[in-house]
Amino acid sequence: MGQRLGLEQNDASLSLLSGSASPLPWPSFAQVYSGHQFGGYTPRLGDGRGLHLGERNGLELFLKGSGPTPYSRGGDGRAVLRSAIREFLASEALHHLGIATTRALAVIGSETPVWRETQETGAITVRVSPSHLRFGHFEYFLYTRQEEKLEALIEDTIQHHFPEVNGEGDPKLAWLRAVVARTAETVADWQAFGFCHGVLNSDNMSILGETFDYGPFAFMNTFNPGYVCNHSDHEGRYAFDQQPGIGLWNLNRLAVTLTPWHDDEGLKAALSDYEPVLIARYLSRMGARLGIEEATAADLPLIGGLLNLMAAAGVDYSNTLRTFAQLDPGSKDTPLHPLLGQQEGFEQWWAQYQARVGNPGTLSHWQAERARANPALILRTHLAQQAIEAAEQGDNGPLARLHRALCRPYDPEPQYDDLRGDAPSWSQQITLSCSS
Repeated sequence: MGQRLGLEQNDASLSLLSGSASPLPWPSFAQVYSGHQFGGYTPRLGDGRGLHLGERNGLELFLKGSGPTPYSRGGDGRAVLRSAIREFLASEALHHLGIATTRALAVIGSETPVWRETQETGAITVRVSPSHLRFGHFEYFLYTRQEEKLEALIEDTIQHHFPEVNGEGDPKLAWLRAVVARTAETVADWQAFGFCHGVLNSDNMSILGETFDYGPFAFMNTFNPGYVCNHSDHEGRYAFDQQPGIGLWNLNRLAVTLTPWHDDEGLKAALSDYEPVLIARYLSRMGARLGIEEATAADLPLIGGLLNLMAAAGVDYSNTLRTFAQLDPGSKDTPLHPLLGQQEGFEQWWAQYQARVGNPGTLSHWQAERARANPALILRTHLAQQAIEAAEQGDNGPLARLHRALCRPYDPEPQYDDLRGDAPSWSQQITLSCSS
């Protein structure tokens, strides 16, 4: 990415990416937006700790934690090292899993003291994406009754990021359909891989459908459909099993911004694409993970049955699905049986699964396909925490090692086997909040 942006590993690039170059060689700015946060509308938010450095070669460069902006709302505009590292690791982890996300080019540490619950070390995440536009940008111009600017923003968005809809009879409506589809696919990927975002406010939703603004995110360890990773989310609004519905709820907020030009019927038709796209994507992902060829909606009870067994047994979500890479569907003695065999209904489920999968052909090929669909390594919260604690003491070795491992999640090298096990019991004590 650095090469694409025309950056080299030198002092000039470090000065630019730390925001200390004077003057900055590229135009820099912070943006205003609003958004629905935990269901309530906040009329004015904005880049309170972010600075755009403009666009080069189709990518926008963004500094997160570089200092106060006009939208800091009395805050210091800084980020702490732990949150910068977590975003870096998470965005890289999701990218290499094949899930749409912003990317992190670098983390730049600092000796600047930053106060949160206690005094911490400041840092900047250098974030890269084709666009940093959020649903909240469009909400802001609608609710401040700046329809001309709203229309100009929509048209510019289409021109630069959705040019394919220009040939449609109604480009604005076609644009909404495109955002609906991208969002549905990303949410489906989260559900298939056990990823919980934590704060799905409308201002944290990317119009590109990318996973955006990492805070109290987590991959599930023990499978729990109602898992809440953000300890500030007391009502469980953004629990894991609520993410599909919240995705649609936020898309409804975006659709409202088109009401100056469209009636409810057209907008509802565009939003109606969400569920079938999400289900199709989820079936594609889970079908590949379980070895169900050409999975359809008729396979949802089979997939759901497995998830119910996993929840009842309290087994690790990712590692349990990884066992399918060693599974023989024709056998009665598989790595899945010790994990789920004691659960009521397992034998019935196993018989249904065998009937659905049938003869897989060459077993080694079938298992290799499962290995390519089921990661052996995910970014667990305790792994990130260990890397953070080492970095806070000046040792970036564990961080660099974890990053290298996450770049090959489906086929990690043997020296990373220690990163693949179930989460230790002590990791349950790690708490995550919006400042994470």
